[in-house]
Amino acid sequence: MKERTTPFIIDNLRGNKQFPTVWCPGCGNGVVLSSIVRAINKLGIDKNYVTLVSGIGCSGRLPAYVDVNTVHTTHGRALAYATGIKLAKPEMEVIVVMGDGDSLAIGGNHFIHTARRNIELTAIIINNRIYGMTGGQYSPATPTGSISTTSSYGNIDQPFDISKMAEVAGAGFVARSTVYHVAEVEKFIEKGIEKKGFSVIEVLSNCHTYYGRMNKIKGPVDLLNYFKDNTALNTTNIQGNEDKIQRGIFVDRDVRGFIEEYENVIVKARRQKKYSRT
Repeated sequence: MKERTTPFIIDNLRGNKQFPTVWCPGCGNGVVLSSIVRAINKLGIDKNYVTLVSGIGCSGRLPAYVDVNTVHTTHGRALAYATGIKLAKPEMEVIVVMGDGDSLAIGGNHFIHTARRNIELTAIIINNRIYGMTGGQYSPATPTGSISTTSSYGNIDQPFDISKMAEVAGAGFVARSTVYHVAEVEKFIEKGIEKKGFSVIEVLSNCHTYYGRMNKIKGPVDLLNYFKDNTALNTTNIQGNEDKIQRGIFVDRDVRGFIEEYENVIVKARRQKKYSRT
């Protein structure tokens, strides 16, 4: 990790961007934005060595507010772009922000294979369990029975468990929290950035404009209270909390990352070329 030469504090948001943000008042994306900024600040990374990548969706706007290297990519392809950046600039800390639809639907194959290859990226998936930007359609993470604009009688699909999928696909670090548990989100992002290999931080967030309104959850405070009352930290006594959504660190393993292995291939190739000339 590069030594910090440029202070990175909360004031290092892009001053030419209009605040408050474009997100609906009360949206959890702002919590994730501030958590990312604070995590990078605490780790002391020079902002010139940070790249923040996003795809399409409500979360896609997030990098526009942060004064680091940023890339706003096409729908579902954020991890593909991020992989190219990391291969070209291995010294760069590459953070990818996606929504549940962006990462699991059109981007599902990229997600699985990035985890399988254990590429040294930090993926933050803001899971609001619906397509919030394009009209409230159900996503791969929408709970069974939930109402959306494309499931007016209740979603009949089984939702993906993002963290479990990342775990079984091979990610080196996997954690889950919620926008209610702000300090926890920040801590998990810090750990994810520090971890060598592919890190996945799933953040359960509120979309009261669509998901909440259509599922009789009145507003952002009600959804935040839902996260407070219906999640449990996996390091606490699980008895009595079996039906709650588990938060915490699920995977923290030391597996050699793709970039490290790729650099070894380059060294071998150069040696072979050298010997072939003689």
